[in-house]
Amino acid sequence: MSPANAAAGRYAGARVHRVEDPRLLTGHGTFVDDVVRPGMLHGCFVRSPMARARITGIDVDEALALDGVHAVFTAGDLNPDVREQWYTLLGKDIPDTPRPPLAEGEVRFAGDPVALVVAADRYVAEDAAELVVVDYEPLPPVVDYVTARDSAELVHPDYPGNLAGELGIPPSPELTATFENAPHVLSTTIYQQAYAPVPLETRGLVVEWSATDGELTIWASTQAPHEVRLFCSRLLGIPEHRVRAIMRDTGGGFGQKVAPMREDMCIMLAARKVPAALKWVEDRRENLLSASQSRHEHADLRMAFDHDGAILATQIDYVQDVGAYPTPWPVQTAAAVGTLFPGPYRVPAGTFSSRSVFSNTVGRAPYRGPWQFESVAREVLLDSAARRFGFDPVELRRRNLLRADEMPHLNLIGMAYTDITPLETFEHAIELLGYEAFRKEQARARAEGRYLGVGTCTYVEPTTAAMGMHSTEGATIRIEPSGTVNVYVAGGSTGNSLETTTVQLAADALGVDIEDVHTIQGDTALTPFGGGTAGSRSGSMIAGAVAETASVLRERIALIAAHRLEARVEDIELSHGRASVRGVPDAGMSLAEIASLAYFQVDALPPGVPPGLEASGRYKGQSQIIWANATHVCTCEVDVVTGQVKLLRHIVSEDCGPMINPNVVEGQIAGGTVQGIGGALYEHLAYDPDGNPLTTTFMDYLMPTAAEVPTIEYGHMETPGPGPGGYKGVGEGGAIGAPPAVINAVADALAPFGVEVTRLPLSPAAVVALVQRSERAPR
Repeated sequence: MSPANAAAGRYAGARVHRVEDPRLLTGHGTFVDDVVRPGMLHGCFVRSPMARARITGIDVDEALALDGVHAVFTAGDLNPDVREQWYTLLGKDIPDTPRPPLAEGEVRFAGDPVALVVAADRYVAEDAAELVVVDYEPLPPVVDYVTARDSAELVHPDYPGNLAGELGIPPSPELTATFENAPHVLSTTIYQQAYAPVPLETRGLVVEWSATDGELTIWASTQAPHEVRLFCSRLLGIPEHRVRAIMRDTGGGFGQKVAPMREDMCIMLAARKVPAALKWVEDRRENLLSASQSRHEHADLRMAFDHDGAILATQIDYVQDVGAYPTPWPVQTAAAVGTLFPGPYRVPAGTFSSRSVFSNTVGRAPYRGPWQFESVAREVLLDSAARRFGFDPVELRRRNLLRADEMPHLNLIGMAYTDITPLETFEHAIELLGYEAFRKEQARARAEGRYLGVGTCTYVEPTTAAMGMHSTEGATIRIEPSGTVNVYVAGGSTGNSLETTTVQLAADALGVDIEDVHTIQGDTALTPFGGGTAGSRSGSMIAGAVAETASVLRERIALIAAHRLEARVEDIELSHGRASVRGVPDAGMSLAEIASLAYFQVDALPPGVPPGLEASGRYKGQSQIIWANATHVCTCEVDVVTGQVKLLRHIVSEDCGPMINPNVVEGQIAGGTVQGIGGALYEHLAYDPDGNPLTTTFMDYLMPTAAEVPTIEYGHMETPGPGPGGYKGVGEGGAIGAPPAVINAVADALAPFGVEVTRLPLSPAAVVALVQRSERAPR
């Protein structure tokens, strides 16, 4: 199914073992909680037990009297020190939403940080936090974002109707006529529950202030160390060059760790007020209580079809819950749901609206494919339409999916799709399943009283968007006197194998053995500026930065070797760490010999060649989005008595361009797919009607385990994109494509009952309720 790999070299496309694994698998990684500084202090937050209340007093005396407590900070101590508070990712002029470090005057969700206790260790800090007495005057909370627009209560007084922002395209008279005259129109409303990224490593940072030289060092669990540095510089009013951000190993981010949040601000602000480094690492309860929520949203949907099932028009009116303190500005992602709703289908007309609504719950933050609801809504609607209007869901998609030979294609708002294969990946996945054979098996099972189902999702994913701080990436490569290679890139690796990726790319670019390449990442004092890990950008951007930089060194190596070997520069070949003369295998020099000349015998270098073998380069991203696409196919069996959903197979046919490392690609697909399965069936960040969180431990917040997830099957197509090496992003797709495929599989299994799925998650209780509410006996 794949053309020849677009990237030349020994390692691109190879299943190279991850270079990170030896230290991580043997417990020798360095996470934030492993960082220890002299005399280090520990922070613990006092959090609101109420969803909304007025703060009428805070008594910290008893806490301060506890042995080992150094300070207790409230809003009056920290909030006035804030200078500027905006994210480089979006820019200064974005109309951002309120985000005070500590609650001031009013708490706005259960878990809102009210005070910060600093003590000699975490245990004392937690004990002292319980001694802080906060007087609250309860206020009516706005818990249900669906009705928040009509509430007399406001989460933030400056936002009438609890509206954080809205964007959209108004419907035209022609579109209205299309819906009125179409042979088939399906309208529905789909609701998705709140769930969370739940990284393996929770949020945390260590901040150390050096008053003597005015320098601040931050060890952070982050996806974007340079963003942490820039944000902190602005927040505290410290020159950028006096802030150093360091990330070592980071156990998952998934969007939650891109932008510093309120607790991070508090630790940064407090660090200048205490006599030693200050550490804060949240526990799991805090992470589920206050880190962020995502996916809480719904939409009113319409889709029109002709007699043969061709899509005529679409409409999505989308609303998302952004909680009390979203990070960052949520309106942009909401609009992305509307712009991407047509997906990889031929849709001649359409419109969308999007609204972001405040509530007295934990704030919204990005989560792996933040616009994911567009695929949930579209793909569930397509399956519902197929059942309603008598189409086979596979045939309905075949009728409407874009083909590779139709590229480039402009979607409704003029976004240019290029280098994607929607129909081709769909057919590949259907072939891997054996669709006709499954339908026969399904019929036999139904005759026996067993209910099997199949569901699909085909989506198109924007990756490597060249915007703002994501538009460029730098690399520095130093060939040491020994001939070994060090590659410095910004990093942001959160388990997504950026070390392995960098080493593979550099080994190929320089013609050296992979064992001789090492990479240094995640330290803003050492590495070139970079955007970090977000938006499925890292692989292709690092590829560009390494290629730009390595080309300078290759030329320099070839000039030195040609001069020394008395050969033409164009006849020099670089392979296995050796520069050889083409056609004369015995004539050559090792990279170590060339490096020795470059560093220690500079007078022997050819004219015009500078000493040393070190170079820095910077890659400017493509002006257009690099698009990836995939199809997920899921089969399941549903027990209609217990409501249990057993997943049988999950197939992913992915086109992310040539693969730098198939192991890494499949690992990214698998991780996202499992998160998507969790969102469809298990995970729910639930609140009661008073805004009290109900799922703040893993006893209540359920996630899939190896026992619930089938072996994921992979199919690969490789259509080169327009960027370096033809590479595309792959980080977010699994989390986008898996939920609709699982939902549709369950709905297909329950089709004999006339069930339509419009609310998530599909827990056993929800499945049983769907069957019991059905007016149709199984047939």
